[in-house]
Amino acid sequence: MQAATLIIVFSAILIASFLVAPKRATVEGFFGGADENGHAPGLMVLVLSQVTTWIFARSLMNAAILGYYYGIAGTLAYAAYYGSFLTGGYIVGHLRRNGARSLQDWLGTQFGSAGNGCYNFVIALRLLSEVFANLLVVGLIFDAVLAGSGTTAILIAGLLGLGYSAWGGLSASLRTDVMQMLVFIVIFGLAFLALVTAPAFDLVSVLTASGTSGAWNGWVLLAVALLQVFSYPAHDPVMMDRGFLADPETTRRSFLHAFWISTLCIIGFGFFGIQAGLMGAAYEGELLGTWAVMFPPWVFLALMISLLVSALSTLDSTLAAAARLVVEELGIAPRTLNGGRVAMVAFMGVGTCLTLWGDATLFDAVAVSGTASMFLTPVLLVALIGGRQIAPWAYFTAFGTAMLGAIAYFGRDWPMFAALLPEGHKYEQLLMICAVVLVSGFAAVLAGLRRG
Repeated sequence: MQAATLIIVFSAILIASFLVAPKRATVEGFFGGADENGHAPGLMVLVLSQVTTWIFARSLMNAAILGYYYGIAGTLAYAAYYGSFLTGGYIVGHLRRNGARSLQDWLGTQFGSAGNGCYNFVIALRLLSEVFANLLVVGLIFDAVLAGSGTTAILIAGLLGLGYSAWGGLSASLRTDVMQMLVFIVIFGLAFLALVTAPAFDLVSVLTASGTSGAWNGWVLLAVALLQVFSYPAHDPVMMDRGFLADPETTRRSFLHAFWISTLCIIGFGFFGIQAGLMGAAYEGELLGTWAVMFPPWVFLALMISLLVSALSTLDSTLAAAARLVVEELGIAPRTLNGGRVAMVAFMGVGTCLTLWGDATLFDAVAVSGTASMFLTPVLLVALIGGRQIAPWAYFTAFGTAMLGAIAYFGRDWPMFAALLPEGHKYEQLLMICAVVLVSGFAAVLAGLRRG
């Protein structure tokens, strides 16, 4: 019964997404998000689109899992990444005041095509990880309600999500984001209300919970998030793309509203993980099996549908950003509807293949990409915010250090890195890596300041 209900509801959301997508696709709408009359998106559209693309399925699962293991500290650590709306809006404001149309536009004037190439490499990896991680959550959900159906669900969701995304591009993504976010708010709101009104729920216990593994590593992750939160939004093309669609004031307000709405949603979802830990429930299948036992069937289904909606909304935005990257930034496909669609197919195909390869450690993807992005922190603070000129070698040194740090965390068990990293939990190692990356990056950028 659960499986049938989930399939019916998810199918209805997919059909609604096709119906909401623009009836007539245009090149400007596909790449620039303009509606059929050529108008830029308004405040509500931008806010809902920003929120639904950032409270994606992987993030909801991460918040819940970290809450289960590390209590309120783990959930707050993940919620801290949503400060990216504040830092991202700050970066976008400076870019626009400098006359840049994108971060690539500014980097190109500062460091040439090679500097842009480094940045585009990082965001291409980011986009692939988004496709991979959100499809992976789709597979986990369907495996939890109908064993053995995960791979089929991944393929179907990927194909249908690609279908309406490839039709309208960014304009389709913006319009479907609004519908999908409204569905998410209603369904998740009902599940959250059921959680907080349940006899076993105690707010004080949740807010002081230390998790099943103790709170220490949650606080360590919070420190990591604070080190990464300035550069993290800058390497997310979905957020950056939405920073240049509307006028500056509308854009500024959209980032502020997206910050508090998404942060509340993430903390709310984390409560489900914390509650599971407080009740002594055993960890099963990314918490999905745990929730199936803990909650009434309708609450469990509401959580699963919330995850599926967030996965779908992130997939279409990711594909729209991939099309823009390939066509407008890399210039390796023509600026036509078909050029953008080919890029979408390529990213969806590679991302789907990665799910079949199958590493289900969802937070590692965040940690690796977040570490790789940290070369942008000293560059943006010194050159963009501070207005100073930096020698190209300093930029490339900061980039190389960040990439080495990301590889070191990914391969922390490899002998060459294990010998260098301190003994301890992987999050303690990540904190050390991030600190070294930041210190090295600032040292290179400050040494590369141009006089005069």
